[in-house]
Amino acid sequence: MLHEIKWLWDNMDRRYQPRYVLALVISVVTSAMLLINPALSQRLIDDVILAQNPEPLLGILGVMLAAKILREGSRYFMIVSLEASSQNMLYNLRSRLFTKLQFNDFSFFNTYRAGDLMTRLSSDVDWCRHFVAYISYRITDSLFIFVFTVVYLFTVNAKLMGLLVIIMPLLMAITKLYAGRVRPRFKAMRERLSEMNAAAQENISGNRVVKAYAREEYEKERFNKFNKAFHDSNLSINKLWLSFYPFIEMLANAAMIVTVFFGGYLIIRGEMTPGQLAVFTGLSWALTTPMRELGMLLNDMQRFSTSAEKVMEIYYGQPRIVDSEHASDHKEVKGKVEFSHVSFAFDGHKVIDDVSFTVEPGQTVAIMGPTGGGKTTLINLLSRCYDVTGGEVLVDGCNVKDWKLDQLRGGIGVATQDVFLFSDTVESNIAFGNLDMPKQQIHDYARRAAADEFIEHLPEGYDTIIGERGVGLSGGQRQRIALARAMAIEPGILVMDDTTSAVDSETEEYIQEQIRTLPHPCTKIIIAQRISSMRHADQILVLENGRITERGTHEELLAHRGYYWQTYALQNNIEQERGA
Repeated sequence: MLHEIKWLWDNMDRRYQPRYVLALVISVVTSAMLLINPALSQRLIDDVILAQNPEPLLGILGVMLAAKILREGSRYFMIVSLEASSQNMLYNLRSRLFTKLQFNDFSFFNTYRAGDLMTRLSSDVDWCRHFVAYISYRITDSLFIFVFTVVYLFTVNAKLMGLLVIIMPLLMAITKLYAGRVRPRFKAMRERLSEMNAAAQENISGNRVVKAYAREEYEKERFNKFNKAFHDSNLSINKLWLSFYPFIEMLANAAMIVTVFFGGYLIIRGEMTPGQLAVFTGLSWALTTPMRELGMLLNDMQRFSTSAEKVMEIYYGQPRIVDSEHASDHKEVKGKVEFSHVSFAFDGHKVIDDVSFTVEPGQTVAIMGPTGGGKTTLINLLSRCYDVTGGEVLVDGCNVKDWKLDQLRGGIGVATQDVFLFSDTVESNIAFGNLDMPKQQIHDYARRAAADEFIEHLPEGYDTIIGERGVGLSGGQRQRIALARAMAIEPGILVMDDTTSAVDSETEEYIQEQIRTLPHPCTKIIIAQRISSMRHADQILVLENGRITERGTHEELLAHRGYYWQTYALQNNIEQERGA
């Protein structure tokens, strides 16, 4: 717990740290101030009412009023300071967590679901804020109110206080037993919350698929299952608390009964004044309320601790792929690519096996092969989204592990079949790699990607806001915007992974011609299944089961009569023509 609190402290700006400490000091001082009015009440009863001496009355009432105003004013400043400190901590924590997410690698996002990450960035982080803004001062209040009250009441009447102290260990024992049982339940509840949010996020992202297959009822039942699990987990915690609460309440009421009866007995014996008994009855809540609140505060502490663990897991996690200590500076990517005996395994399964090939600057290489053969993995290894498990990948003669990641990836433009577009203008999506890009350049690359014409027909042209993931655009339109985005950064290496799979043949031919005549030197890597997309490549590779089984030009591979020839024959209906 101390480690988690220190972590929150470290995420608070230095200018807010003194305010936070001052707020907790105010909590301690105002806890002590609660004793002023009961002490004055004793004087009011013993020295004014019973003594029938009205002279000190106004003075006592004035001090009581002043103490109340001063305490409430101090508490207001305390709450404002705690809230300001907690919001500062929350802002810093969310910013740092988001930055962590930005620089994490593919393996991280393969491990954590989007819904789980959103829970950590929202609900879990807010519980950290709740600790700073509320839990910390409530614990301080309860602790010091109890301690100050016990010490003060001992000075008022040690016998009565000694009897009341016997009850306190019983309350503490019950509270400790409850805390031990509730912690695992909070961890289970947090997992159910994560599962429910992940299911909701997945359903919202895939709403078109759900509607296409008319699976709304199925998804409703599926979500209700997660919702019910979270509901039951929450309910089990509440039931556990309610099973302990009657015992705490009974002991708290016992303290009040003991105070009245034993206090009355001491008054009869002349060992206590009515004013002193009034102090005990007036402060009995200060002995029992902290114990009552302790159960609820323990609930909050357990939720905070569980949430903090989840957030700290991301916060302190380190990406596996980072700049090496010896990473060298490169002004630009010139475009030479070399795979030298590259192998790669994922979760113990070999995906790439001893692959070697070289692409000179300005050349075009095409890669084809059956689904799952490892084509996209090669691109991920090139941009170092994953690290090879054998061999090496070189760009411009330098191992990609010795490149700075931002320089390497900044020089590689990637357009994939699975297009992601942001909820922003068309223009901003194309200029995503360089937001200072002139409009003329944006329009030029949109034209080269055969996107300019349909963009101009959108309601607001290039200023049209497109929906999340490009909702409202066809698959081919999204692909062309993604291709324009990749070309617009004028990369030294342009990667197209099935980029034209959703466009017609005429548009594809136009795009291929534009790619061959780009206004800047650029190495092209094309992953495709259409022969028409790769027939003009300087080198064509066929990748099957992670190994290169064929390589050569279009004519050479047709003569080889292997996988490439079979694909060519299938796409051109050669067998049907021979049989006719």
